[in-house]
Amino acid sequence: MSVIKEKELPSIIRQIEQEIGKAVVGQKEVVQGIIRAILCKGHVLIEGVPGIAKTLLIRAMARVTGCEMKRIQFTVDLLPTDITGITTYSPRKGVEIIKGPLFANFIIADEINRSPAKTQSALLEAMQEETVTIARKTYELPKPFFVMATENPIEVSGVYSLPEAQVDRFLFKLLMGYTRHDEEIRILSNNITLNKFEDYDLKKVLSPEKIILLQEMAKKVFSSDAIKDYIVRLVEETRKKDFEYAKYISYGGSPRASISLYIASKAEALMNGRKYVLPSDVKTVAASVLRHRIILNYEAEAEKISIDAIIESLLEKVKVP
Repeated sequence: MSVIKEKELPSIIRQIEQEIGKAVVGQKEVVQGIIRAILCKGHVLIEGVPGIAKTLLIRAMARVTGCEMKRIQFTVDLLPTDITGITTYSPRKGVEIIKGPLFANFIIADEINRSPAKTQSALLEAMQEETVTIARKTYELPKPFFVMATENPIEVSGVYSLPEAQVDRFLFKLLMGYTRHDEEIRILSNNITLNKFEDYDLKKVLSPEKIILLQEMAKKVFSSDAIKDYIVRLVEETRKKDFEYAKYISYGGSPRASISLYIASKAEALMNGRKYVLPSDVKTVAASVLRHRIILNYEAEAEKISIDAIIESLLEKVKVP
């Protein structure tokens, strides 16, 4: 396996962005968020209205990173065994295990909020342990393993709230918004309706082996005691009663939020070709890490208080080392 140096990462990131740009116009921040999650061995929840290329983006990312991809379309009648796999018996073969679509590098969990909690919970073991249990036997999943889930925020009929335990397993929650005017003009002639996916001719930039190497590099990025203290102070502030937005918060970030900030800031530093974390790295990843881990109450919803506005205030209040 060839060695990748930290200073080479920015160039590799640009290559990935250029290749994905052949299929998906704009959405640079979301693309970078997914790359960052891959470096962290983390899973991503992408929220956005229909028709803004959420699924296409993840398909393109799987192709460019050289990973095997499986798509699971979540529906109300989807069963846990439809995801994990089943045990069958035939006179010719006897008892046989048929593995489900979870056995791939990239899993697209499309419209994950259309299935009830029982089905969604089938992902928990895979996301946390990278294993799947079928008929009391545990199987390891391919490495690297990522779940990229999409959800539609405007549907209220036929959708289910994700269990908090599962939401917390996602390293990032990324918001995919509308494109700019000039970008949408380009989309008119460069879209999946007029073109086949193969027509984009996406080139492979990474491989599963290189991704595993980059993940090990991300772990070794240096984070000083001052940065660690800053991360913990940020998360602790979400639990304090004297925080400006405390009356809107039911539950603040848990220690897993601190761990996620710590890991994600290392990946951000690596993406910028550095071996050490800066406070700006923590700030860059803060919204993606915290927006699904700070639980707001009904008062916040009634007064239309944005979670991103709360995080912005948090970053302004907590002193940078």
